[in-house]
Amino acid sequence: MHENVIFCWSGTGNCLDMAKNIAKGMGGADIISLRKAPTVTDVRSAKRVGFVFPCHGGGAPVDFLEHAKMLQVDKGSYVFAVSQSASYPGTGLAELNKIIPLSYWKAVTHQCTCIWLFPHYMQVPPIGAKAAQKRSEHLAKKIAKDVMAQKLSKKDPGAFFLNAAENAGWPMILKLKAKKFKVSDKCVGCGQCAKICPRGNIEIKNGKAHIGQNCIGCLGCLQYCPQKAISLGRITDKREHYVNPKITVAELTQDVLHV
Repeated sequence: MHENVIFCWSGTGNCLDMAKNIAKGMGGADIISLRKAPTVTDVRSAKRVGFVFPCHGGGAPVDFLEHAKMLQVDKGSYVFAVSQSASYPGTGLAELNKIIPLSYWKAVTHQCTCIWLFPHYMQVPPIGAKAAQKRSEHLAKKIAKDVMAQKLSKKDPGAFFLNAAENAGWPMILKLKAKKFKVSDKCVGCGQCAKICPRGNIEIKNGKAHIGQNCIGCLGCLQYCPQKAISLGRITDKREHYVNPKITVAELTQDVLHV
C-alpha cells in the first residue's frame, strides 16, 4: 500500500481525473474506487488519505458515504477531501467529516454531467469545457501542494439547510427518473453501459441494454454510450453529451489505480 491513498467516487470522469492529478502532484498514490464496496478498506498504514467525490442532488452519492463507513483510517493520518460540482458543494463534505474527520477540504467546480438538469457547460465560473479542464488541473496542483504541506482548513465544512433538504429527497427523485430511461434501436448491445454502472443496474438481453430502477443517477451509462442510444427524455437527446476527456471506461471501472 502506498503512503498516499485517495478514495474516489466518479460517475463520468471529472472526479477521477481530479484524483489522478492530485496523486501526481503528491508524487504518487493508490486511488481506490468507492463506486462499489471497496476492495481495500484498511489504510491505517497510509500517511495521507484523501477523498474525491461529486455533488449529487445537494450532497455526496449515497453509496460513497456508506462505503466510507467501511474504512479504517489511522487517527494520526492527514485526511483531506475534495467535493466537485457544477456550482455548489452541498452537504457531502459535512457528512463525510462526521464519518472521518477532515484535516483539509476544498470544494471545486467543473462541467455539469447531469444533463437532464443542465447543459454540460453549466459551471460556476461559466467557462467552456477546455478551459474548465485546464482550471481543474491547475487546482489539483494547488491542492496537492497544500496536502504535502499538511495545510489545515480553518473550519469544518458547512451544510446549508436547503441542500440538506434537497439531498433528503434525492433518492425519490432518482426512482422517478429511473422509470424514464429509454434505450433506442441505436443500441448494439456492446455492454459498455452495463460495465460502467456502479450498481449493476443494467443487463444486456437479446442484444439490447435493459435498465432497471436501482439507479444512483451518475449518468455514466448515458454519457459514455458510444451510440447515444440511452435517453432520459427529449432534453437529453438534444443536449451535447459530456465525459471527462482524460478518463477511459477502463480506468473508471478499475478497483485500484496506481499513480
